[in-house]
Amino acid sequence: MQQEVPRTTRLALVERNDPDLPLSLQARLLGVSRSSLYYQPRPLSAEEIALKHRIDEIYTQYPFYGSRRIREHLHRDGWQVNRKAVQQHMHEMGLEAMYPGPNLSKRQQQDQIYPYLLRGLAMSRPNQVWGMDVRRVGAEEIPVKDRRG
Repeated sequence: MQQEVPRTTRLALVERNDPDLPLSLQARLLGVSRSSLYYQPRPLSAEEIALKHRIDEIYTQYPFYGSRRIREHLHRDGWQVNRKAVQQHMHEMGLEAMYPGPNLSKRQQQDQIYPYLLRGLAMSRPNQVWGMDVRRVGAEEIPVKDRRG
């Protein structure tokens, strides 16, 4: 039953007021720890909610900031919080700094390699060889001018 039914559903099956079936036996049968039957999560304080809102504001403005820079930003704003607490709040909110991944400078194997066709060619006159730099630019970035007049 443990692999088929999610943990939250198994915890909902516990009957706390059944005198014939003690909680320890129910926990063992359902495959959950007995201590999880007694756990009551504490509600967040107003200060903690305000701190999380501020961390979210900083992260929205600077998504490349990690926990260290967010902590420094919070210190400048007057919050006395350590980096581990900022890390914990960021983890709870699903925030992670944007940073470049590994091996970005390695060539993709599916990319085609074009040969250098000008090797050995003597360039002796003007306009014999032309070069062009082709880069992809999004269509929204290209200014369109009406040249008809």
